[in-house]
Amino acid sequence: MTIELRHFRCFLAIADTLSVTRAAERLHLTQPAVSRTLRQLEETLGTRLVERTTHRLTLTPDGLAFRDQAALAVSAFDRALAHGGHPTGWPLRLGHAWSAAGADTTTLLRRWHEEHPDTPLELLRIDDRTAGLARGDVDAALLRGDVHAPGLVTEQLTTEPRVAGLPADDPLATRPALSLADLAHRTLALNTVSGTTTLDLWPPDARPASTLTIGNTDDWIAAITGGRAIGVTTSATAGMHPHPAMAYVPLTDAPPVPVVLAWRDGPGHPRIPDLVTLAHEVLG
Repeated sequence: MTIELRHFRCFLAIADTLSVTRAAERLHLTQPAVSRTLRQLEETLGTRLVERTTHRLTLTPDGLAFRDQAALAVSAFDRALAHGGHPTGWPLRLGHAWSAAGADTTTLLRRWHEEHPDTPLELLRIDDRTAGLARGDVDAALLRGDVHAPGLVTEQLTTEPRVAGLPADDPLATRPALSLADLAHRTLALNTVSGTTTLDLWPPDARPASTLTIGNTDDWIAAITGGRAIGVTTSATAGMHPHPAMAYVPLTDAPPVPVVLAWRDGPGHPRIPDLVTLAHEVLG
């Protein structure tokens, strides 16, 4: 059997919803049709993509790997169809998971508009470690921390110092600076989806007593301003996400966080080299 685009779209709907029923609703198909399409795809690939039990559906390791490749294929097809073979006029989609280019975000966007008016630069926040780049949702991404996703090219633009995020009425919030040891007895909010902070930032014998796992910057701020936890982030967060109930205090002994521009290895948007040049000029 020949794999067609409908097989990719069907699998991606299942992967997104983790439900054959909800995938069928999204695709306006019957459940048997979705199950049949998935079975055809698995048989042609010669591997199981999903595991189904009575109460749960999960992706297999092969399914997780295939999801990103399928998303890239569907995204490329949709973009080619939408823009009709005129790539220089395609919007350049720039992803970020939090804080974009920090204080330089407005300068980056305005200079791009002035220098490349024929190619809109679309800034998209996507709560994902690669800000949607690995799935093909964006053409390039501004990322923080070490990025080891296969098939990506990265170029460091700058570094940002780390700061502690605290409730504004916290006793530590009035200090001019803090150390990691000052936070070790507190509950630490960890953004495990796109954040850069882990317990490895502390020595093994002096780590925070407990952690609170959250999935995006909004929930991270809510956990801290609500008094449930403290956090560690970069100085860009303080500028991009100010909050009246939040205080950001410099950390004296935490290593800075690299800020990188990433894009996929291989053919991509023709304006990516221009974006790399401008990003270096603005952030570097």
